[in-house]
Amino acid sequence: MPSDLIRIVSRDSPMALAQVERVRAELAALHPEVRTTVLPVKTTGDKWMGALSQVEGKGAFTKEVDAALLAGEADLAVHCVKDVPGDRPLPAGTVFAAFLERDDIRDALVHPGGLALDELPAGTRIGTSSVRRIAQLAASHPHLECVPIRGNANSRLAQLADGKADALLLAVSGLHRISRADVITEVLEPEVMMPPIGAGVLALQCRAADDATIGVISDLGHPATYRETTAERMLLHVLQGHCNSPIAGYATTERDGELSLRAVVFSTDGKTILRAHEWAGRLDPATLGTSVAVALLRKGAREVIDSIAH
Repeated sequence: MPSDLIRIVSRDSPMALAQVERVRAELAALHPEVRTTVLPVKTTGDKWMGALSQVEGKGAFTKEVDAALLAGEADLAVHCVKDVPGDRPLPAGTVFAAFLERDDIRDALVHPGGLALDELPAGTRIGTSSVRRIAQLAASHPHLECVPIRGNANSRLAQLADGKADALLLAVSGLHRISRADVITEVLEPEVMMPPIGAGVLALQCRAADDATIGVISDLGHPATYRETTAERMLLHVLQGHCNSPIAGYATTERDGELSLRAVVFSTDGKTILRAHEWAGRLDPATLGTSVAVALLRKGAREVIDSIAH
């Protein structure tokens, strides 16, 4: 590979490729001498429309991308952090070289009639396959019905138009990335719909031995996002949450630089809700994530997570 060329591998969905374009633009601004090419791959998660637990969980969205990186077919992989499994380490021989500055972490309601979440009548079919969203709606809006819809955001919007659901819940950041923010009816604050771990964060993954690429890519990293994501992923690692675990949470960097982490573990029916919130103080981000996870485990999170089949 020429030293001025970086080969980027990514899922081939419109959103994933839009994310790659953001990386290419930021890289070009910092290192105009570096050229990039893109290797799109279709992952198991993109091809399989059933429950993720029946394939490889969240790893279904990363397996083929990781394989191309490890095989030397690409030098850089772009991932949504929320799609990268947190209950196990990254594939041996790879590292996260940078986390881009975080986008909006919130979820959005998409309703063709323009109704807000609290205005939806009983029996409204909400299209989502996210156990996190399903559990929270079961707790806060039990009169609504969740119906399984998978696929990329464009596909879900098409299914909504076809009448397979009456409304959708989608990530605000994802809709902005594919230039479809126009469909957002209501942006849901975290107090209403807690986001997934790693929401709004793009991770740049390289081979651990590729010092040249890591040296270039690390310049794209955002320090606050690195700290927040480190805390969140350590929380998920300690909890050993799997793809069927309704776990939500997010870290926040305040204006004074102080880091805090909020997290919630739900039962799938929304009847059990375990919450924890701590400030870092003198703790490093990983220790903060561990501390919040331990607080949840003391409240019974292990029993809740282990009771859910996966």
